[in-house]
Amino acid sequence: MNQYLFIGLFLLTGYVAAQSNTTQHQHHEGHSMPTENRPAVKEPSGDLKPDSAAHETHSEQPGNGTMGQSMGMMMSHLYSRNLPMNRNGSGTSWHPDNTPMYAYMLHTRQENGQGWMYMLHHSIFIRHTNQNFNNPGKRGRDTQFDAPNWAMGMAQRYVGRRGLFAAKAMLSLDPLLVGADGYPLVFQSGESYQGRRLIDRQHQHDLFAELSVGYSHAFSPRSDAFVYVGFPGEPALGPPAFMHRISSFNNPDSPLGHHWHDATHITFGVVTAGYRLGIAKVEASSFTGREPDENRLGFDRPRFDSYSFRLSVNPSPSLALQVSHGFLKSPEAAEPEEDVNRTTASLLHSKPLGNSPDRYVASALVWGMNSHDGLHENAYLAETSLQLNRVALYGRYENVSKSPEELDLEGDVPGQTLLTINNLTLGMNYRLIRYAMTDLVVGAQLTGSLPEKSLQAIYGTMPLSGQIYLRLTPGVLMMGRQSGGTSRMGSHGHHMN
Repeated sequence: MNQYLFIGLFLLTGYVAAQSNTTQHQHHEGHSMPTENRPAVKEPSGDLKPDSAAHETHSEQPGNGTMGQSMGMMMSHLYSRNLPMNRNGSGTSWHPDNTPMYAYMLHTRQENGQGWMYMLHHSIFIRHTNQNFNNPGKRGRDTQFDAPNWAMGMAQRYVGRRGLFAAKAMLSLDPLLVGADGYPLVFQSGESYQGRRLIDRQHQHDLFAELSVGYSHAFSPRSDAFVYVGFPGEPALGPPAFMHRISSFNNPDSPLGHHWHDATHITFGVVTAGYRLGIAKVEASSFTGREPDENRLGFDRPRFDSYSFRLSVNPSPSLALQVSHGFLKSPEAAEPEEDVNRTTASLLHSKPLGNSPDRYVASALVWGMNSHDGLHENAYLAETSLQLNRVALYGRYENVSKSPEELDLEGDVPGQTLLTINNLTLGMNYRLIRYAMTDLVVGAQLTGSLPEKSLQAIYGTMPLSGQIYLRLTPGVLMMGRQSGGTSRMGSHGHHMN
């Protein structure tokens, strides 16, 4: 598949869907985001005047025309007083405004919108995985019982009538619950352990996955600027990280294209500045190109030797598009002399199905390309998740090209510069319990891999991998105040990361 055809296809898809959604929104306002999910809009006060243009596409956005004061007891976007919190992705990336959110929310008592607002997300999979189980003696065959996990807390506070301060902390107990060399995943690559490349394994995440602060300033309801600083943090490169995309919410495994799409989500040293005008945002980052080292419990030295740029556009409440490019200085410790140019594009779609918070469909198309040493390695991903009350059906398809060096196969596939793997995962889960705003879900999935012919003698003709799991996360949120000052989205929630 040609990468330019892929970009053209996803842009055309986004345009057509945007036109459809815009027309539908004009004739049935609130269908794509139910009315009770929107905060009531108050009249503006003081010297700030409504900007009627702010309602052209996103008339449901909280705070339009009021510089965020209409948010009342609800959070806004972390880096804009005039965008909904649903749009928050990992780092400073954007989700569609209709994206479901699984979290706990707490607000302190506010006066004139000056109180603190808090949110907590977490996810833990207690699972058993069995990789390449149908090919005894072949590479990649492995089993493991582990618990991939993460937790993120957020806090924000309005500063005066135009400012907004935000802070995030994301932790992972992977170093304790996954293992020093990560978990088995056939055809995965990236980062290192004990000085050697990790092959057929997904690396664990650091204990401190994000510690960041940000400040945004609203010039008008349609225009604001922000600065974001993380140690660690995430630069403006790629879509929201896989564990925070609602389309991959149910899948315990990292995509095989993780290091082509979003591996910079843990970067020790990031500064990002951005500007939003209407439905579009441009941002640029300076950051550390080197990926985290093997000491997952500590902090790495910041270098600020790499850079990236990203353009994000949300043409309708159901869509989020981005294109980005970055230069990464010496990202892999195993190849310290190798720099990488990474280009990505993505389209995220999220749509509620009726008025229940537990009925929606969320999908993603993602492309990433790593260019180095004259090679252009592409990774394509399509994933979707269909939530039907207690039952979820989900899938992920990937087409990834990796060099023989990436898979440590230089001597086994002579004369080949790139090796192509096709991967298809299908899964289903069922919510057993929802108690105290927390979900316990049981699920299973099966992955079939179709490697090219030169890899079949090493891995087998069609490696199969399966797993069963329990997943523990907050329940879906519903906009609505409850006793004790908490807000919960039990009916129409959105995923913020």
